[in-house]
Parts: sequence; C-alpha cells; structure tokens
Amino acid sequence: MTLRHQIIALAIVPLVISILAITTFITWQSANLAKNSIDTFEQNMLKTKEAEILNLTNLALSAIQTIYDKAGADDEAAKQQVAAILTSLDYGKDGYFFVYDYDGNNIVHPRQSFRHGHNWLDLTDPDGDKVIAELIATAKAGGGLHQYKWQKPSTGQIADKLSFVVSLDKWQWVVGTGVYLDDVFAQSAAANKVMRANIRRTFVIVALIAVPSVLVVFTTCMLLTFHERRMADSRLKELTQRVIDTQEEERTRLARELHDGISQTLLGVRYAMDLAGRKVRTNVDDAALTIERGVEALNGAIKEIRLLSHDLRPRVLDDLGLTAALEALCHHFAERTGIETEIDASGFAGMLKAEASTALYRVAQEAFNNVERHSGASKLSVKLWSDGGRARMTISDNGTGFDGASGGSGLGLRNMQERMAHFRGLLLINSSETGTTLTAMMPRSANIAAGKQAEAA
Repeated sequence: MTLRHQIIALAIVPLVISILAITTFITWQSANLAKNSIDTFEQNMLKTKEAEILNLTNLALSAIQTIYDKAGADDEAAKQQVAAILTSLDYGKDGYFFVYDYDGNNIVHPRQSFRHGHNWLDLTDPDGDKVIAELIATAKAGGGLHQYKWQKPSTGQIADKLSFVVSLDKWQWVVGTGVYLDDVFAQSAAANKVMRANIRRTFVIVALIAVPSVLVVFTTCMLLTFHERRMADSRLKELTQRVIDTQEEERTRLARELHDGISQTLLGVRYAMDLAGRKVRTNVDDAALTIERGVEALNGAIKEIRLLSHDLRPRVLDDLGLTAALEALCHHFAERTGIETEIDASGFAGMLKAEASTALYRVAQEAFNNVERHSGASKLSVKLWSDGGRARMTISDNGTGFDGASGGSGLGLRNMQERMAHFRGLLLINSSETGTTLTAMMPRSANIAAGKQAEAA
C-alpha cells in the first residue's frame, strides 16, 4: 500500500467504521424496542380475545344450564332445544357457537349449514391441523383454547381463528365459539410497517449527517494528499531529470575527450612506432617484431576506446538520429557477442524529441546488456515503429527469461522504467521460459511537434 493510500485509509476507515457501528446499533436498538412493543401489543390483544370468548362461552352455558341439568342422556327434545338456543346466540358478522359430538358429527353451525349432520372428524386446515379432532380432544381434557385456520364467514377467506371449547359429557357434546385473529395480525402488520418506516427515517437522518461528514473529511484528505503528492512528484521528476541531464552531459564530455584527446594521442604513438619499425626493420628483426606487436596492441586499445566513446554517447545519435544509432548498436552488439541481431525500423516516423530519442536508445542499450549477461539467447530482434503518432519499440530474445517477481526489481530495469516514466511513457516486460519481450511506448507529448504546440499554447 502506498503512502497516499495509507493516509486515506487512516483518515477514512476509522470514521466509516464508527459511523457504521453507530448506525447499526441505533437501528438494532430501535428495531428491538419496536418489536418488543409490537409483541406486547399482540399478546395483550390475544389475551383480550381469549377473555372475550371465555365470557361468551360462560354466557352460552348459563343460557342452557337449566335445560341441560334437567335432561337425561337420551333426551332428544332437550337436545333440540339446546341446539336451537345455541344457534340463536350469534354475535356480529363472524361470531357464532358450534356443537360437535365426540364422533365428529356436526350438530350446530349457524354460518355453515352444509356441515350439519355430517362427520368432520378428519377435517384438516391448510397447516395440516386436524381441527375437529383437536377441538374434541381439548374439550375432553377439561376444555381450553385451540388455534387453527378456518373460513371467515364475512369474507370467505381462510384466516387464523382462536376457539374455546368445553364438553357436555352427559350428551358427549363439544360446545365452543371463537374469534378470528386477522384483525389482530393486521394491526401488528400495520405497527411493523410504522416501525420499519421509523427505522428507515432514522437511518436516513443518520446518513444525512454522516455521509456529508465523511465526504468533507475524505475530500479534505484527498486534496491535501494530492497536493503533497503533486509537489513530491514534481520535485522527484525535476531531480530525476537533473540526474539524467548530468549523466548525459558527463557522457558527452567523456566521449568528446576520448575521441579528440586520447584517441589522437594514441594515433600519434602508432605512427611514431610505425616509423621506428621501418628504421629498425632493416637491421634488427626482433626489434621490428616487438614494435609490430606494440602497434597491434595500440590498435586494439584505440578500438576499445572508440567503442567506449560510442557507448558513452554515440555521435551517430546526435548526427543521424535514433534509427541509425540503433542500427549501429545492433551491428556492434552482434559483432561483439555473436548473437544474431536484426532491426526493423521501417515504420518509424522519426519525430521524437532529442531527449526522448536518448531515453529509447538507453533503454535499448540496457536491454542489450541484460540479454548479453543473463539470457543465454542466440537471437535478438528490435522493432521500432510509430502507432498513431506514438513511438513504439520492442526488443525480443529467445533466451531463458526470468521471474518477473524477482527479475523485475533490478537496477537496470528500474532505470529503464524511470526513463520512460519521465516522459509519461510505459515499459512493459513479458518474460517466459521461451524468451523475453520488452516494449517501450512513448506518448505523443514526446514528439517534436507536440512540444512545439505546447510551447505555442
């Protein structure tokens, strides 16, 4: 992680985490409080319903108590009289009493007359609950509440129903009544809806406060960081260019001194030794042979000095341009190393600034040194061309390649990348077991025409 990213992370991440934690806690607490309130409300509503149906059942039992107590187990007249009373004790649109015997046969059902006289012991609701069988079992156990799903008379829809049942053991009857709970659940759903709206409103309020705060902090941090980064980048580029310019000036000076000073002196020595050799050759053969060897050594020294001069600052780069300099570099490289080297510069427009041409030449020079020292290649190819006004150079070899994770951190490669970065160019390296390809890409701003246009603007 870069320094800029670290600064941004240190400034933003704790603030974001704090805001998220506070928002989450507020939302969680609000949701819990609202849920507890709604659950309490629903429980109170259910208890009210339970008390209501319990009172209604007691009233119905009071209405039939005298007849039931006087009747016998097989008193059909008393049974019909009780059934008529329970049928008439309906209340509201959905309130009624129902009666089943222990075998599951319906005796009283004011709202669903089609059930009268039929056996419903195996009836199940949508949840799989055997309703009549469970009601009978509850009544036999001493009476109580049972919740199930049943058709609501007023709407014809299936709804949750809570019933209270008791048994008339002498007649083996189950008497009960119930209330539908959809209104309770509807009120709970409405309360839940209000709760979600409140939580959403709270979240929006927190977001309206938090997000601008984060943006202000983030923007301030970014502005400060970018300002410092621009200043640092500007100073680094100036320093890098100063170093590069100093290197080039020193190389130019050394090349000039080697060519015009030492080389001329050595040539004078060689001519003097040639003259001495001709004078001595007539009398002393060994002396002549020694002098001839010295001449050969001097010739080798002169050749190496010229190569050194060429490496430090090739005159051909200044006099004939980048294409001729790269061709000369390829020629000398093949002659010195024996590696088959070829160059294709037919598509190059040749519109680069002098500094950009020098940068590409130095990149090629460094790449050649790496090929010679490390690759073990037998073939090297260079391609120089222009793509949409942008200079491109590719150097490929058939060597062993290197691991990008480790090989890409060398000083030579870093120097090449810095040279390209100075002109806002790119250096791409693709290495494998079958060879390495290096691609240098210059932007249009490195062209002579682009520089003139920028100065005119």
